Amino acid sequence: MENAKQIFQRKLSQQESEALSRLNSVPSIRPGDNSSFYEHFALTGIKVEQVQPGLVSCSFIVPRRLIDSTGKLANGAIATLVDEVGGALIHEEGLPMNVSVDMSISFISTAHVNDELEITSRLLGRKGGYSGTIVLLKNKATGELIAEGRHSLFGRHNSKM
Repeated sequence: MENAKQIFQRKLSQQESEALSRLNSVPSIRPGDNSSFYEHFALTGIKVEQVQPGLVSCSFIVPRRLIDSTGKLANGAIATLVDEVGGALIHEEGLPMNVSVDMSISFISTAHVNDELEITSRLLGRKGGYSGTIVLLKNKATGELIAEGRHSLFGRHNSKM
């Protein structure tokens, strides 16, 4: 826990740093919420712009907490965005979340603090419980492609009966 505190404190504001220093363990987010602390840490601030069959589009302003030591959006944060937005596309209400089978991410460019990203996920296909998505992260102002992720997932699906 001490190593994590030291790493985070380098990137956080004074107020965030003080709050982190008071932590002795990872807090629960909300009773009954199955989301992890990490999901909340990485995804706070994401805004869903559009949802339609086979497409989810979001915007996200890169926060200071997700940058690496060089001032760029961390690759792990990009991987989390690919995982979460790709998984959200195929999630069916009332069924357990699908599990990631495979992710392949091409890191093409970089994003910095306060850059606004456009994140789109499109369904590539579905066969039984297996689904494939493609997730694109672009700089909203310039249109520059930051990363492209292919994400395959497996899970139960609704019966046709």
